[in-house]
Amino acid sequence: ANSKPDQPMKTGNVIVVSSGKGGVGKSSVSASLGIALSRMGARVGLLDADIYGPSIPTMLGQPDHKLEVKNDKFQPIQYEDLVANSIGYLVDDNDATIWRGPMASRALQQLFNDTDWGLLDYLIVDMPPGTGDIQLTMAQQLPVTGAVVVTTPQNVALKDAEKGVGMFERLEIPLIGVLENMSYFECGHCGTQSHLFGQGGGLKLAHRHAVAELGQWPLTPEFGAQLDALQKQHQLELTEVQRHTAQRVVAELYYLKSHSAKN
Repeated sequence: ANSKPDQPMKTGNVIVVSSGKGGVGKSSVSASLGIALSRMGARVGLLDADIYGPSIPTMLGQPDHKLEVKNDKFQPIQYEDLVANSIGYLVDDNDATIWRGPMASRALQQLFNDTDWGLLDYLIVDMPPGTGDIQLTMAQQLPVTGAVVVTTPQNVALKDAEKGVGMFERLEIPLIGVLENMSYFECGHCGTQSHLFGQGGGLKLAHRHAVAELGQWPLTPEFGAQLDALQKQHQLELTEVQRHTAQRVVAELYYLKSHSAKN
């Protein structure tokens, strides 16, 4: 049994978003998922725990924000109704790369425990990429409801994603599902889909571990425009596939909880 801290805020679900390697769009997925759930009417927090490259502050257009403390609690930043905090606000970029597991997990616990999250239905945790000591320690420190593993179709990414799935299985953390990002490029003129990095790998990974396939997100100019809109604090237009993924996550969480209640 893992020794996990008492939950400091009233929250229904803690969802960790993980990837076996960097560069698969994990942070974009975390932010989009958080915004989509928030627009569905849920109360959502986003915790950026990626010590190697905390990008949520930049994505939400607040990279130079200075954390305020009120009543001994960090005040989260806000995008629409989504509240967020980042490990990037606590540490210098150059310091984070030399961290060991215990240091990283202490900083994560501080963010988790000492942020004024308020009442939440979901807390999305953007984890550092990889499956090493730091990721293991972090995953064990939080009262995780379930994990989302993000991959791309390339074989090398899938091998790393397989390790990520294995890590959560060993920790007995329920898997909500696998999301395949950059699945294909869709031509803006004719709609033709080109599978630049291979095809169907995320689906095979999900089937192999008997978990949900949460969606195949295309590589489109829309996603670049989304990041640009976010950084400028403009209204973000979510795609249908992003909204569908958020709905799948809610459905899978409901299934996982009802299934575990019966056992």
